[in-house]
Amino acid sequence: MTAPGTLAIYAGAALAEILGCFAVWAWMRLGASALWLVPGLASLAAFAWLLTLAPSDAAGRAYAAYGGV
Repeated sequence: MTAPGTLAIYAGAALAEILGCFAVWAWMRLGASALWLVPGLASLAAFAWLLTLAPSDAAGRAYAAYGGV
């Protein structure tokens, strides 16, 4: 069973990843200002940091899901 704190970490990481990827996509595909990269890269850094807070056994399952295992 997953602890509520772990679920919050994954929810925050998911949101940070989506926001960061959207910012980069908006810059590349929509012609948005390069200033979009500043919050985008900060958001992707927050995504990586949040994943370090998750228990390693839970993180392994998340990485396996990304890899399609």
